[in-house]
Amino acid sequence: MFDVDLKQFWKDDALAHEENCFSKKAPQVALGIRMSDECVFAELGEEGSPWGKTSRERRIELNKRYNDKAEEIVGRRLLREDYPLPEETFPAIRRIGEIFGGTYSFDGNTEWLHSDMTEPEELEERLDWVDKLDFRSFVLPENWESEKKRIFESFGKRPSPLGAVRGPVTLATSILGAENFIFLMVDAPELAQRFSDTIARVICQYEDLLNAEAGNTEATRPHSFEFYDDDCALLNPEMYCQFGYPVLEKVFSHVCPNPGDYRFQHSDSDMGQHLPALAKLNLTACNFGPTLTVREIRAAMPHTRIDGQLAPFTFMRNNADDIIAEVKRDCLMAKEGDLRGVNLSTAGSINNGSSLESMLAVMYAIQQYGRY
Repeated sequence: MFDVDLKQFWKDDALAHEENCFSKKAPQVALGIRMSDECVFAELGEEGSPWGKTSRERRIELNKRYNDKAEEIVGRRLLREDYPLPEETFPAIRRIGEIFGGTYSFDGNTEWLHSDMTEPEELEERLDWVDKLDFRSFVLPENWESEKKRIFESFGKRPSPLGAVRGPVTLATSILGAENFIFLMVDAPELAQRFSDTIARVICQYEDLLNAEAGNTEATRPHSFEFYDDDCALLNPEMYCQFGYPVLEKVFSHVCPNPGDYRFQHSDSDMGQHLPALAKLNLTACNFGPTLTVREIRAAMPHTRIDGQLAPFTFMRNNADDIIAEVKRDCLMAKEGDLRGVNLSTAGSINNGSSLESMLAVMYAIQQYGRY
């Protein structure tokens, strides 16, 4: 156990998150780690599928037990304990991968998007189909109106806007395959451009449709959007600027164009080659792979909150010395020039096996090396 003043830590951490973690009143570097549902299995010594399906009753029971332990070790209950009942859950809508001819499947551990499409001609045919699509009728199930009415009258709940999506390059590689997609960009650049334009348009259609279904107006809808695009690291900068960047630019311009709006990009890959392009998007926050340093990201994006840069595998291996060394590195870089804006998190997902003791080690390192 590390000597952490838990009460003082959480008091200071609340201040550290003000002004998007850039507040000059912050006593220390902010902590972004709040663990994840998948961590309950290793922590509690329970059988289960971390990325798979867990019944609502068992999920609540596991999370409550986990939170009891978290409260003792790190001084906070970390995981949610309130999950909706089946009868207050909206029916599933068709997702963006299905618009482009893909299928979502669960392999026993996680969900994958895949399709049988391999040839440019097949993509062109699908894009023709998308252009003629009755979007609302395709996306919303037949019982949508009755279920929306029932749930609102019974529980006072409305549907949620989209808010986040699989990034354009990851979507494209899932539909075509990585090699076929790259060949497409080289051999059929006009078709690749049409694919990019269509992805951007479809995302905006989702946003408009689901905001309307939620009863939001232009004045009341959320002004935030998140992209999760691991595969964008496969492209060189020129290819990314031709295909991926325009999608983010168009969607952000449509959904969250104002200075105070929330714009986020995640890719737990090596993202160094794309920093110059992404810097032009005025991201509110980013989460990139552990090969990048806080210093490198900050040089490109001086006003973007950095959610990182602790390597997820370092955190999962639970070697306290290694964790403290990486957190110390990130804290010292966060303090360079007093620029701040670091939300100490893993540079990618928090995986099952990452322990509460490791989170406490991160907190210890912040108190030791992350004081401004």
